[in-house]
Amino acid sequence: MNEMRDPIVDADLDAYVDDQLDASRRIEVEAYLSGSPEAAARVMSDLRVRGELRLALAGPKGMARPATGDAARRLERGLARRRFVGSLQRVAAIAVFVAVGWMAHAGFGPLVISEVVASTPPPDYVNDAVMSHRTTALRASMASQPAVPDYDPDEIRAATAIVMPGLPKDWQVTDVQLFPSKFGPSVEMAIKTEKLGAVSLFAVRPGTFDVVKPTVADMQDVTAAYFQIGEVAYALVAKADARDLDRAASQLSDTLY
Repeated sequence: MNEMRDPIVDADLDAYVDDQLDASRRIEVEAYLSGSPEAAARVMSDLRVRGELRLALAGPKGMARPATGDAARRLERGLARRRFVGSLQRVAAIAVFVAVGWMAHAGFGPLVISEVVASTPPPDYVNDAVMSHRTTALRASMASQPAVPDYDPDEIRAATAIVMPGLPKDWQVTDVQLFPSKFGPSVEMAIKTEKLGAVSLFAVRPGTFDVVKPTVADMQDVTAAYFQIGEVAYALVAKADARDLDRAASQLSDTLY
């Protein structure tokens, strides 16, 4: 699947209903709707209303009462007015944001947006990866919970259908565990590295087929670099520099092609 060019906004949904998008953007909108039930329900409702309007307005003379046609025209104008007002609201919001930005620039100097902050929330499996990372750290502090450093990628693949990426030679696996998740079995691997320190490599099948390039997300006390190839998603979690973690995730991703 191609990477989405821009986030899907209400204007894209309205243009989709009005059949004003090119083929590539329609595909992106449809992919978004497949994972957003509320947005999909709204779009289907608008499409139904639009279809009923066209049927009422384009039908042969005599098939509908004049009052029905007038009501349909008023409803169509109402839909157009709602979208126009929505567009004005978005423009106003952008204007306010720009004004606040200039005021902050004047008062506090230039604003710098960190590359770590993602434009959209990370997938749910990243939260599972962070939780597994913390659980692994807790297990490591308990004498009654011995680590399992034996790592057999072929056995993991046979048991979970999860293909693990190739690891750099200087990375030392200290523990490998299977954890339950809302998506099914997941693999949590604790690794000791020289540059990144202690890291966790999390892998799971999220139930969707996609290709997501390594993306860094700030998860409060840790940083995660996540990516997906086909049916398996991965997250590298550590208390490390975001750029270093991003490069490491890219190296792992490359081994899967």
